[in-house]
Amino acid sequence: MNKENSFSYKVSESVKDYMMLMKFTLSFTVVFSCVISYLLSPNTQVSNVVKIIELFVAGMLVTGAANAINQAVEKSTDAMMKRTANRPVASGRMSAQHALGFAFITGVLGIVMMWTCFNMESAFLSVFSLFLYAYIYTPLKKVSSIAVLVGAFPGALPCLIGWVAGFSHGGDNSWAGGWILFLIQFLWQFPHFWAIAWVAHNDYSKAGFKLLPSEKGPTKKTALQAVIYSVMMVPVGMLAFVGIGSRPINDIGSIAGKISFVIILLCNLGMVVQSIRLYINMDVKSARRVMFSSYIYLPIVLLALLFAVNKIY
Repeated sequence: MNKENSFSYKVSESVKDYMMLMKFTLSFTVVFSCVISYLLSPNTQVSNVVKIIELFVAGMLVTGAANAINQAVEKSTDAMMKRTANRPVASGRMSAQHALGFAFITGVLGIVMMWTCFNMESAFLSVFSLFLYAYIYTPLKKVSSIAVLVGAFPGALPCLIGWVAGFSHGGDNSWAGGWILFLIQFLWQFPHFWAIAWVAHNDYSKAGFKLLPSEKGPTKKTALQAVIYSVMMVPVGMLAFVGIGSRPINDIGSIAGKISFVIILLCNLGMVVQSIRLYINMDVKSARRVMFSSYIYLPIVLLALLFAVNKIY
């Protein structure tokens, strides 16, 4: 291998490591909900591409920083689990100090972008979300399953951050719609995360993580709680049609309103059905169905809401 090819290879591997450090796919999903919530906020427009890019970049920086801190803190536990052993810090390709330095730089840049490109409120919420995820939720995972509840707050805050970022355009600054979006994503995380913890229970147990409601592992208690939270998602999903800020989307007489209402209702009922199936079957296959259903649930629901307020048709 010549020097040029060797250099290109090293650059390529470094880029891959930094993407893994930021958990790029997970971060993208989180930032997606933030951007859609921003577009749902009053006075924002889909056509404002510059602002969308700014929010996406700032969101990726802040979320990536939180994930980098998470990997630095969980270096030893990540090394114990098959699915995380190849992460750059856990594998030894990158030091924990380097990861923390990277997190500091990206975190500060992201928060400064939120403040200067949008507003103070979105920047403060970003700081709070990063702190809660990296320094409260992360160490709590080895202490108690209450970590899932705590982690659901930073997990849902991107919706509120995106909504509040829209206040920089002036006009209606009501937080109501943002809290509705927050609640949708907050409740969604419980069946989603418990399904993941069910599938990866052996790995999590090796690392000492206590993430399922029962200390005995995957039990009827876990499945029942997944059902309960999935059922709670049904009325909350419909709550969005009461009003998003100053623009109610409860005009079910409109084509967009009818289609969106039906899509969201079917998505919610689908989550309930899959969770009930898990309760009945009590197996990994059913847990995977809940997990994959939850992966497609969120983008479909958020895009349906965007459609309902007449922004993407």
